[in-house]
Amino acid sequence: MSAPAPAAPGVRIKAVYNHLDLLLTGVDRLKRAGFTGWQVQAPCPRHEIEEAVYEGRPSPVRWWTLTGAIVGLTTGFLLTSLTHAQWPMINPGGKPTVAIVPFAVIMFECTILFGSLATFLGMILHCGLPSFFLDKALQDPRVTDESFTIVFTRANPADEGRITELLQKSGAVEVTTGDDTVYEVPNAV
Repeated sequence: MSAPAPAAPGVRIKAVYNHLDLLLTGVDRLKRAGFTGWQVQAPCPRHEIEEAVYEGRPSPVRWWTLTGAIVGLTTGFLLTSLTHAQWPMINPGGKPTVAIVPFAVIMFECTILFGSLATFLGMILHCGLPSFFLDKALQDPRVTDESFTIVFTRANPADEGRITELLQKSGAVEVTTGDDTVYEVPNAV
């Protein structure tokens, strides 16, 4: 019995576009061809890219916001009610020790604070920040200025030719594969 063949490592493929409409054409053709595992980079946030890539699915960050808000509301209630129960003041007229109405401001503020902090944390994590381990093909300084890219960091080597041809026909000004996908700034120190 022979040992299974080791899995072939993926190949990098990067397509650089000068215009948004050409990038969207490339994304559409990749989706229709059934390719997965690619990432899109843009110099600025564009709703068209988000709609094309995620197909209208909402962001998972909203669940971070909801969880943070629920935790904040609970924390605000527990903070105020347990503090008031621990050190009861004079209770005139048989009023309840733990009352919701006076605690509403603290509960509201904790809801907003925890919800916003959880949103920020969720956004950072889902954006892949910090990018210490970001693939070199994704670290292209041209994307911060003017270009759009579609990057495969681990494409199937058997599909390399099909993907490259598809990206070239969609209007990419540059399609590189392998180690050529790593862009180095000319005359950089």
